[in-house]
Amino acid sequence: MRRSMRFALGLSAAVLLAPSVVDAHFTLMAPASWLVENRLGDPQKAGPCGGTSADPGMPTNVIGKVQGGQPLHVKVQETVFHPGHYRIALAVNSRAELPPDPETTTRDTDRGPWSVSAKIQNPVAPPVLADGLWAHTEREAIAQPFETDITIPNINCEKCTLQIIQFMAEHGRNRDGDFSYHHCADLNITADPSKPIDTRWPAKK
Repeated sequence: MRRSMRFALGLSAAVLLAPSVVDAHFTLMAPASWLVENRLGDPQKAGPCGGTSADPGMPTNVIGKVQGGQPLHVKVQETVFHPGHYRIALAVNSRAELPPDPETTTRDTDRGPWSVSAKIQNPVAPPVLADGLWAHTEREAIAQPFETDITIPNINCEKCTLQIIQFMAEHGRNRDGDFSYHHCADLNITADPSKPIDTRWPAKK
């Protein structure tokens, strides 16, 4: 009996000391998501644009119209807290142009790699538009949506992909999305004729 009790206490302690997987989630509120999202923002684990291996998601078929060279309002709501930050990128011809998920520093645990931090691009360069956004470590930070304006490059693009990802620190590796969650929006960008074309971005093929 005493041995059983000691074993039970030891097992309880091990469970308490082991890292617990808490999946963060966010919804893309603006611009409109290319996938139908539930109240938590799912499905969103798989890169580069959401879905999961079990559920690729249902397209909304929404293509937002955007003026090149002008600000675009981006708004997300983190629905399940996790420390981390966000990155925004743009693909012109193919989603294959989107950058890989951030290079992550991890620590080893009994349950596999655990994320500690990720590289933030500074200064940013195409295809990244913004990085290190809304960095937070406290639950209170997600009480309100995260919002910002980003300047869209002055280009013509019938159907570009705007990607918003969340890097999660203190998180186990997701089978579908490593240490990041993913959302995208399809954009139709019309260049402002009063401004020069931004040649840092690939021409639409």
